[in-house]
Amino acid sequence: MDRATALVALHYVALGARGPEDVVADPHGRVLTGVADGRVLRVHHLGDPHTARTEVLADTGGRPLGLELLPDGDLLVCDAERGLLRVGTQDGTVRVLVDTVAGEPLRFCSNAVALPDGTVYFTVSSRRYPLGEWIGDIVEHTGTGRLLRLAPESGEPDVVLDGLQFANGLAPSADGSFLVIAESGSCRLTRCALTGPRAGHAEPFADLPGMPDNLWREGPDGPIWVALAGPRVPPLDLLHRTPQAVRRSAARAAVHAPYRPSGTVGVVAVDDAGRTVHHLTRRRSGFRMVTSVCAVGDHLVLGSLLEPGVAVCARPAVR
Repeated sequence: MDRATALVALHYVALGARGPEDVVADPHGRVLTGVADGRVLRVHHLGDPHTARTEVLADTGGRPLGLELLPDGDLLVCDAERGLLRVGTQDGTVRVLVDTVAGEPLRFCSNAVALPDGTVYFTVSSRRYPLGEWIGDIVEHTGTGRLLRLAPESGEPDVVLDGLQFANGLAPSADGSFLVIAESGSCRLTRCALTGPRAGHAEPFADLPGMPDNLWREGPDGPIWVALAGPRVPPLDLLHRTPQAVRRSAARAAVHAPYRPSGTVGVVAVDDAGRTVHHLTRRRSGFRMVTSVCAVGDHLVLGSLLEPGVAVCARPAVR
């Protein structure tokens, strides 16, 4: 891991709603995000807090998490309550693509990517804990996360990978030969081959200094940006080696205790070989629990599961 450099905060843009969990940039430099009250927002002019403007695109009626822009301008939305959705950014229509998997309700759908052939891959973070109790899965280390695939013109998804530790963000490789999956519960990125004799198999891609959340690929030739929702916690690593009964008891306590996010925030960028090209961090940050990051011009935009707005920071020089 390269030595970390300072994450330089520039300004904060309030959105009038809490929890812009994922942020994605469109080709016009606008940022789209979903907030806790179910709305999907588009934010203009984030580079200047005095002219920044927010418009409402849709209301999912649930809790939108990961977003993926489609070539026609519409959005794939992973909704923790309603499943995998398609949202029309022009008319606000919301269509459910997947809400069950083999007869089981699809809950805690977390992140999605769409490949050029129309295939959609998406993650489920936990099959045991809902979004409001996410800390329980992190503590118990349930290994119930999944990677699923929805083929074009198919209404039924299939399971590509099971047993993931809080499967979260997704990003494709530049050549489309593999996916990178964030496993928040193990502080790592995992690679899943899409082509060749190893298709459908997973292997380690990168170990991280914190818990990865959403991933965002900066164009076909750019790096994969990784939001670190919190630093690595050594006592938690030790707990994960204990019997399940011990972890489950600790998880019950964690779910009912008030969560206090760390004051340390960070983002990492990696290339397609898993090498770190940027590692930015800030201690004693007033902006807590960074769950997403995207690049817009000279800025990085940070989202959060908890904050009522987004942070805009200086983008590091290209290496």
